[in-house]
Amino acid sequence: MKKVGQKQSGEERRKTILEWLKSSTSPLTGSELAKKTNVSRQVIVQDVSLLKAKNIPIMATSQGYIYVEKSRKPHPFEKMIASRHSPEKTMAELNLIVDYGVTVKDVIVEHPVYGDLTASIMVHTRKEVEEFIEKVRDTKASYLSQLTEGLHLHTLCADSEEKLIQVTDALEKAGFLAEEND
Repeated sequence: MKKVGQKQSGEERRKTILEWLKSSTSPLTGSELAKKTNVSRQVIVQDVSLLKAKNIPIMATSQGYIYVEKSRKPHPFEKMIASRHSPEKTMAELNLIVDYGVTVKDVIVEHPVYGDLTASIMVHTRKEVEEFIEKVRDTKASYLSQLTEGLHLHTLCADSEEKLIQVTDALEKAGFLAEEND
């Protein structure tokens, strides 16, 4: 493998990026990868897209890119919930969930033209929630739920079914769950 910062061909760079992602225990941002490979962040975005097109399991999360080993499932229990709230309550909702030791895997909304739109969130600590909210603010991005008057789905992941039951009860008590007649 070539040293960090040394000029590589696109194929060599993608191989190096994949090796870094496979060996990393935390997400790597496009900016980090760009700096390490001496290319722009946009080149990294293209490289990752090309790797994904080869069915390499790379996921873009709010914290950066991660390699997802298909055989390793860190959270064997998953549950999908329907939620409805204003953008201002996003941090409260996410913090409530992670406080139960549950990971928020994604957010899903139904778009009238594109169908289901899914975005990976992958937050499981208050610090990650704070970083996610800051990124939305700093980039002036909109929450997907703003496309659907606050209605959205989350896939929640945990290491026990009990945690999923407890967090669902807490979300209902806090008024975050969408009503059946919404």
